[in-house]
Amino acid sequence: MIELENFTKKYGSKTAVSGINMTCRKGLITGILGPNGAGKTTILKAVTARHFATSGNVRINGTDCQDDFIKVRSLTGFVTENPSFPEEYKVFEYLEQVMTLHESPRKNLEKVRELCSLDDVWENRISTLSKGYRERLNFAQCLIYDPQILVLDEPASGLDPNQILKMRSLVKSLKKDHTILLSTHLMQEVESLCDYIYIISGGQIREEGTAEEITARQNSKTLEEAFYKLTGGEE
Repeated sequence: MIELENFTKKYGSKTAVSGINMTCRKGLITGILGPNGAGKTTILKAVTARHFATSGNVRINGTDCQDDFIKVRSLTGFVTENPSFPEEYKVFEYLEQVMTLHESPRKNLEKVRELCSLDDVWENRISTLSKGYRERLNFAQCLIYDPQILVLDEPASGLDPNQILKMRSLVKSLKKDHTILLSTHLMQEVESLCDYIYIISGGQIREEGTAEEITARQNSKTLEEAFYKLTGGEE
């Protein structure tokens, strides 16, 4: 489970997010929907202990991120929007290195090979991979050490429609055994994947609930209409 309690993050004099209260439970896909620059990635980095709260608390399965960031990083798999890979490595070489680094069992190597459909590029250099295969590798490198929490930052970014469908299928297949937090600015991703939604704008939560609950409370016909009411059409 992911818990944020009055989470605030400042960079110098700038407040990126303020007073965020959020809970994400196992077996559900929780979405953070917001315009670019709303503070979504700031929240994800705090959840994965890449940086820490200026005030408030962030806990992963009861562990405070700031008290034991090493444990938190072992519990969380972070699928970043723009991953950086060693381009000269072959796919299997890179995953073997990640597996060794995390002291994961070797059986996990074949597990992610199958789960992420990497057979066709298993011995290819990363530099030759398409955007779709790079995203599959992005998922594989975090799944190989069996994290309990999956944090996905704009997982559909740059993918074509067929690749998006495959990504959605993969995320849904992981839902049962994981706590999943997904950040996006794409309405269709939230509607297709998320069980519970937080709409964030200007560094604050404007609304939360299921798509149906949010739409009803905002007296809107669609989630998209509700979103624009809440964010004022912010880009």
